[in-house]
Parts: sequence; structure tokens; C-alpha cells
Amino acid sequence: MTEQEGRDRRAEDFLALVQRGKRGRVKVYIGSSAGVGKTYRMLQEAHQLRERGVDVVIGFIETHGRADTVAQLRDLPVVSPKRVRYRDLDLDELDLEGVCARKPAVVLVDELPHTNPPGFKNRWRYQDVADLADAGIHVICAMNVQHLQSLGEVVQRATGVRVRETVPDAFLREADQVVNLDLSAEDLVERLRAGKIYPPERVEQALSSFFRTENLETLRELALREVAEALDRRQVARGDQVGAGKVLACLASRSPNPGRIVERAARIAGRLNTHWYVVHVRTPAEAGHRLDSAAERRLHDSFETAQRMGAELVQLDGADVVASILGFAREHGVVHILVGGSLRSRWQELWNEGPISRLIRGATDIDIQIVPMGATAREGG
Repeated sequence: MTEQEGRDRRAEDFLALVQRGKRGRVKVYIGSSAGVGKTYRMLQEAHQLRERGVDVVIGFIETHGRADTVAQLRDLPVVSPKRVRYRDLDLDELDLEGVCARKPAVVLVDELPHTNPPGFKNRWRYQDVADLADAGIHVICAMNVQHLQSLGEVVQRATGVRVRETVPDAFLREADQVVNLDLSAEDLVERLRAGKIYPPERVEQALSSFFRTENLETLRELALREVAEALDRRQVARGDQVGAGKVLACLASRSPNPGRIVERAARIAGRLNTHWYVVHVRTPAEAGHRLDSAAERRLHDSFETAQRMGAELVQLDGADVVASILGFAREHGVVHILVGGSLRSRWQELWNEGPISRLIRGATDIDIQIVPMGATAREGG
């Protein structure tokens, strides 16, 4: 692939979806729990789209008072929420009619499973999103996996929590892009203790109830499984052969734990009954044996493990890691990419204009799963 081709493919991000067809496109950020960064990531993407000339507005965002998320609101335009009185409470709700009248290119809608108050056109917010898409408005939205309708009993058995607000599985199946924001139970608990999810007075209660490690691990596995199975269901809905879409695991040369991505990719490929690749992009800086021996050994061992597990191994050469990955993925029918995410300064580094952020923007027709690599992991291919 030439450098020019790489630049052309980098331009194919969510903006390309915006420019196709009359019906709006729907992109869903899904996570295992509160605090994984769904709202933060939506706002980051909104800024990136605005920088490229796209008319983006906030329809409804719930910051929960989290400082990092509030800071991302910045100068994003807002369609004022509809203020209603319900059961002695003043509620701010998504103004569906107001957004349709404003008719932006893209609107952000948080808290997808939310139940609207009486008197609204739709009972549930996900129905509002469907109406926005029918009106030709593209929607970026977010939800937690426990709100999927089919998982209600599973979640209740595993966590003891009954989820009353749900989203039909068909909504996720029909979405144009699904991005899973994966975060380990340990990292979520660390964020909780640091006051980045709930205020200090709620931390201990959360740790002893919903945020127990076993609950978080169960929900995380459900999120990983659901995104993989959503791909399968969407293929069937489109009339494709089950398993036709392939899986790609991206290994970074300096990742401290590349085997984690390999194992995750193997599980997903097994569920989808499909072919899978393990890809490393060697940049000019890495050519000529410039890797240290420990990094080279980890990469070599991960390739051997992947080969034993049935992966096809691919070594690419390219100056632009993201362009190389996306080019290979589109040429080989990949529908699911796994990439390692840095936990070092995660909320400043991971969601800014680094490789992972560019990969998410560029993968308009591919679902992305971000696998945390550890405290010293670096982003890359």
C-alpha cells in the first residue's frame, strides 16, 4: 500500500458514515460498567469531528460530575435539554424535537437505556435515537452491557442486581459501529478509589456492592462476549455466511503483555467460528534489530502462541501503523480488531490523538476492542 493510499484510507472514519445514505448512522460505545470512559470518549470524538468541519452537537450528556468528563464539554454546542417536572423532581431530558429542528450532522446521546417521563413521544431513549437516525441525523451513543435485554437474568444471577431499564439486543445488532471500551476490574476499582467515578462518600458502599471484583469481572466478560456475538448476529441479519467476518489482533513491539490480546482474539474467533490474524507492524524505527531483546522475545513468544492457537501470522512494514492495520483489515474482510491500550496516564494519553484514537476514527466498518495492557504499555500496532 502506498503512502497516498494510506492517507486516503485514514480519511475513511466516522465522517465517511456521515456522508453515506439518507438514514443516520448509529455508533454505540459499550462498556462493562460505569467509569470505563464511554462518555469521555464520545466527547473526545465530537471534538475530533468538529475539527474536521462536521456539525456536531450534544443532545444529552451525563457527566456525573466527573472532572475529566466535565472538562471535555468545553465549547461543544448543545441543544438545550427539555426541563420537565416529574414526581417532585426537575428533570433534564433529551429534546428529540429540538434536535430534529436543529438537524446537526451528528448528535451525542448518553444513557441509552433511560426511560423517558410520561408525555414524551417515546417511552425509551433508544427509541429517540432510532427516530434521530430516521430523520437523517447520525448518532453517537453509549450504554453499559448489563442493560442489554437478553442479559437481564444473567446479570441478576451473577451480581444480585436487577436491571430495570433495558435496550433490545436488536438495537445493538442494527448499529453501524460498536466499540467496546474494555477496562480490568483492578483498574476500575483503582479509578473508583481515586474518586474518578463516584464522590468519596459513595466509594465504600460501591466497593461492597456493585463494584465487587467478581461482579466487575463477570460484567467485563459479558461485554466482551456480547460484542463478539453481536458481530455474528449482524452477519446473519445481513445474509452473510456466519463466520465470514474475520478477527485481527494487533501486537505492539513494546507491549508488556501481548499474549493477553492473542488469548482474547482466540476466544472471539472461536465464538464466531472464523479465521483470525495476528499482525505486527514494523516501523522504520524498529527495522534493523533496533528492538531490545526483552521486547523482541515477548513478540516472538506471542507469535508462537498465536500460531499454536490457529492464527495466521502477519508481519507488515509501514511508517504509519494505523494505516497499515486498516489497510490490511479491509483487504482481508476483518470485522473485529483488538488492540492493546495504554494505562499510563490513560485518560490523558489513550483518548487523545494517539494511534488508538485514530484507529477508532478510521474503522468505520469495523468493531474495535481495546484490551488494557498494564501500567507501562505503549500504544501501537
